[in-house]
Amino acid sequence: MTHYPAPTASAPSEPNAPDAAPANTRGRVIVASMVGTTIEFFDFYAYATAASLVFPALFFPNETPTTQLLSSFAIFGVAFFARPIGSIIFGHFGDRIGRKRTLVASLLVMGIATFLIGVLPTASAPGFTILAPAILVLLRFCQGVGLGGEWSGAALLATENAPPGKRALYGTFPQLGAPIGFILSNILFVILSLTMTDAQFASWGWRLPFLFSAALVIVGLWVRLKLMETPAFQKVLDEQRVASVPIARVFRTAWKPLILATLAMVATYVLFYMMTAFLMVVGTTPADGAVPGLGYARPTFLTMLIIGVVFFGIFTVVSGPLADRMGRRRMLLIVTVLIGIYGLLLHPLVGAGTVGVMVALIIGFTLMGLTFGPMAAFLPEMFKADVRYTGSAVSYNMASVIGAAPAPYALIALWTAMDGQLWLVGGYLALAAVVTLVSLFIGSETKDVDYLA
Repeated sequence: MTHYPAPTASAPSEPNAPDAAPANTRGRVIVASMVGTTIEFFDFYAYATAASLVFPALFFPNETPTTQLLSSFAIFGVAFFARPIGSIIFGHFGDRIGRKRTLVASLLVMGIATFLIGVLPTASAPGFTILAPAILVLLRFCQGVGLGGEWSGAALLATENAPPGKRALYGTFPQLGAPIGFILSNILFVILSLTMTDAQFASWGWRLPFLFSAALVIVGLWVRLKLMETPAFQKVLDEQRVASVPIARVFRTAWKPLILATLAMVATYVLFYMMTAFLMVVGTTPADGAVPGLGYARPTFLTMLIIGVVFFGIFTVVSGPLADRMGRRRMLLIVTVLIGIYGLLLHPLVGAGTVGVMVALIIGFTLMGLTFGPMAAFLPEMFKADVRYTGSAVSYNMASVIGAAPAPYALIALWTAMDGQLWLVGGYLALAAVVTLVSLFIGSETKDVDYLA
């Protein structure tokens, strides 16, 4: 069995963590770690929703409906290939100059790219038939670079300021940004859908969520600029352990945890984008279409998704104390088995009418909260403080390349091939669960590591 760096049976230095006198108050840590990921996921969900609803026709008007949809989600996937690049860039600076300034920079990159999507001409504008999709690819790439550095910094901000025995609980604060960002983004889309015609929404209404993100970025910057450096990184500075090239040190000293951490996130990512981007397409596609969907009106299905995401948020919070009590590995093993079973039951659940669809959404988002919540503690705990930003960021975002980038495209292709049935879609999720289970079985528990080492 492979062991992660620096585990101890009793975490002898953990009781000394309060003596390090973290300068950030609990309220500041909660808000600063949560607000950034809320903004990042608001931006990502805004794009995912637009990619499902309006981008196919706006940026690929000369293609068939199926090709439009696949092209839109191909661009959606560009960000996931950019994220490892962002993780190396921001991880480098996060491990060299500190968590605070790196978090500010990642937020700016993501926020500016999102705002520019909101003012981008569509393919129907004169001279933009080819240019508009190309610029969209570039901006989507920039979104991915920003998010590549955001998550790990927020996770470290929370967990490196956590009291003894509460790292997983504190780690749920940045994770809550995912359901909160989803709810904010989709409530806005519901309001827009109910207050304007389809023509108005397709013409200019879709731009508003992207433009609104500018206000959220300003709030996020204001909070983060007030932060102090975390005790763990300050100790790295005091002991002169800063790596000149953090990514090289990760590959040299922590390559096994890097691989295991990457594979541990695969099922989480596949479930995440199946429940959001993919099911949005299935839910709003007409039941009598070329590929039969569920036929719900857009506002109706968005509302159903929002209800499901409430359970995502609740069980993200629940997951923290459970992971602190049970251990991260044991809890994730149980939840991942349940994710695999859920994949096999997806088609009969969705085929059981509105009640079945709602049950499928609630179960899926509940599992999402239980698997996503502990990750902000589990992944960083695999790496020592001098390479923790880089190691956790690269593993988290390499998992996005494996799990998230192909998922919407592959799931739509499988759904289309099965003429609207979801058996293969569920099988894809079950296969992802097997990959994660292998990683968890090989790895070991991390909750008692010396987090200041």
